[in-house]
Amino acid sequence: MNKTNVNWYGPWVALVTPFDAEGRIDEDAYQCNADLCIQYGCTGLVVNGCMGEFWSLSHDERKRLIELCVETAAGRATVIGNASAITTGEVIELANVAKQAGCDGIMVLPPYFMKPPIDDVIYHYESVSNAVDIPIMLYNIPSAASVPLTPDVVDRLADVENVVAIKESSRDFVNFYQTLEAAGDRIHVFIGPGGLFGVAALTVGAAGYVEGNQNYWPYESTEIYYATKKNDLDRALLLQKKGLAVRQLIEGNGRYMYSAAKAAMNVLGLPGGYPRLPLRPLEEPHLSELGAGFERLGIAASTAKAAQ
Repeated sequence: MNKTNVNWYGPWVALVTPFDAEGRIDEDAYQCNADLCIQYGCTGLVVNGCMGEFWSLSHDERKRLIELCVETAAGRATVIGNASAITTGEVIELANVAKQAGCDGIMVLPPYFMKPPIDDVIYHYESVSNAVDIPIMLYNIPSAASVPLTPDVVDRLADVENVVAIKESSRDFVNFYQTLEAAGDRIHVFIGPGGLFGVAALTVGAAGYVEGNQNYWPYESTEIYYATKKNDLDRALLLQKKGLAVRQLIEGNGRYMYSAAKAAMNVLGLPGGYPRLPLRPLEEPHLSELGAGFERLGIAASTAKAAQ
C-alpha cells in the first residue's frame, strides 16, 4: 500500500448504533443516520467506535454494521471500521472483515484492559499491518484504554507500513500538538473533540476531526471545519464557542456521553434509539433539560430534520 495515496481529511463522525427497546440493532435507523451525517457534510464515517458502543457488540454484529455503512455511504464518504480488540488475532480477524466488506480503512486501539509493554504494542500494530493490507488509523483515548499512545510511541508507529492516520482523543491539546509535530509529516493527524478544539487543531495542521457531535448537532458541527478552511475565522470561532456549550449540555447534570447522545438525537427527532445495557436510556429531568438546552442554543428539531 502507498501511504501517499490515502487522502483522509475533514469532519468525520463516530456513528451511534441505535438499538431498539429489546437491545436489537435497528438497521433502518442506523442507515438513516449514516445517510444524514453525509448530508450534514461529514467526509468520513467511523463504524463501531466508542460512540457506537462497540464493546457491547458481537463480532457478527460489528460485521453487519460495517456492511450497512459501506452500503449506505456508497462511495460518498470514507468508511472506517473499528477493528479494536484485546488480542492481536481478533484485530486481524476484524480487519479482514472490514476489508472484505469494502471499508476504506480500520481504526485500532492499543490493547486495552491489560497494559502490555510499549514494544509489545508496537509489535501488535506491526502484526496487524503485516497480516491485512488495509490503511490503519491509530486511536489514542487514554480515558478508555490502558496504554496511551504518546507522541514518542506515535513517532514509532508512523513508520509501520499501513499506519496512515491517528485519532488523537486525549483532550490534551499539548499532547495533540506534540503528536502532530512528531508524526504529522508521515500520517494524517485528526483531533478527537472537534467541537472543543477543531479551529485551533485545523489552524496548526490537523487533517480534520472525529467525534460524535454530528449525530445530534447537524450542519454546524461540520461547518467548523469548512469555515476554518475558508479562513472565515469569525464564523469558525463562533461555532467553536457553541460547540463547547453543546458538549457541556450533553455531559451536564451527570449525564454519560454515550447514552446522552442518543437521548439528544431522540429529543431532536433523529434516529438515536436506545443504548444497550448496562447503559440505560435517559429519563426525566434529563430529556427536558436537553430539549431546553437545544432550544436555547438554537438547535431545533425542525432544523435537525431538514435533511430528511
